[in-house]
Amino acid sequence: MTASALTRPGERERLSTKLTQIDWRIVGLLTFLAGVGTLMLYSLGKLSWEPWAAKHLIRYAVLLLAMLGLALVHPKWWFRSAYPLYGVLLVMVALVDFTPLGYTAGGAKNWLNLGVIRIQPAEFMKLGLVLALARWYHSHSAQEARWSWKLLIPAGMIGVPFVLVAAQPDLGSAMIIGLTGAAVMVLAGLSWRAIGAAAAAAVAIIPPFVMFVMHDYQRNRVLNFLNPEMDPSGTGYNIIQSKIALGSGGLMGKGFGLGSQSQLEFLPERHTDFIFSTVSEEFGFLGSFTVLAAYAALILIALRIAALSHSHFGRIASSGMTAFVALFVLINGAMVMGLAPVVGVPMPMLSYGGSGMMTVMIGFGLVMSVRVHRYAELPKGHGLF
Repeated sequence: MTASALTRPGERERLSTKLTQIDWRIVGLLTFLAGVGTLMLYSLGKLSWEPWAAKHLIRYAVLLLAMLGLALVHPKWWFRSAYPLYGVLLVMVALVDFTPLGYTAGGAKNWLNLGVIRIQPAEFMKLGLVLALARWYHSHSAQEARWSWKLLIPAGMIGVPFVLVAAQPDLGSAMIIGLTGAAVMVLAGLSWRAIGAAAAAAVAIIPPFVMFVMHDYQRNRVLNFLNPEMDPSGTGYNIIQSKIALGSGGLMGKGFGLGSQSQLEFLPERHTDFIFSTVSEEFGFLGSFTVLAAYAALILIALRIAALSHSHFGRIASSGMTAFVALFVLINGAMVMGLAPVVGVPMPMLSYGGSGMMTVMIGFGLVMSVRVHRYAELPKGHGLF
């Protein structure tokens, strides 16, 4: 459909017209990845729908409908909710850190216990951060985005949740928050001089941060990433077993349900953080390549959608959400291959877990909203709403 057809009075408000503008390639790729995740969870459950596969599939079906619903929401509502949503999520993260409502699970106090439900605010903080940064950059000039004292504002918007989440301690989520925020600043046009200075500062800060700020178990993960054989039955065990699973799959894999490392439970967290190792073991290089190619296609399509948006908010928000998902894939892939420390970052759509899948589907709901309403213009105001 042409731009003129989409911009005729009342045309964009028709549900049937909006549905034709949804990029069904994204729906297909997400369905493929969720299907692979379900297949792997079925295999890991000893060829049973319990305890993981059925729940994973049901979650995807429900969240798919939610994503399609969000795709029909006009970007002005995402725009108006950006700052309030960021503020609410920041308060929730702080409640985890500083009140008895914080709940500890898996060695980190990163859950908010509301009685009837427990939620992980850090997961949703990633989405709120992208929206808030997109709103800020939409209302400022290209020169201010390139280099200005005003950049202290988005830097603070990134730094505060990063510090709060890192203190829980949830290094994986903190890393995603920091890198996603940095990616948005770069995509918005940050000066290369500033990027170089920030990279140099990071290189200088990382060694003392690892040695004096990190918790002991986090520091051990970093040291064992550098030398897994230092403690092969302890902190180096995860990386070693993951590498064995990856390598033993060969070209074609051992076959569905026949992976020794995963089926015999040598591979830790095989249904969450290390599920990609299971894919490699059972379906080999070809299976792993196919999954990574699906992620690459998903990211490229989403970036193309961002480029076609007429509003700066739409471009920054959708490219930021895409960067957020890409970071999940890159960090998890590097982690299971032994190219990065184990930091508890799941593989999107493959790993079992409701919060991770929900954030990805909400993110693509926003991307699809930008696609459906790509000709929409938004105001440049600096107000809260």
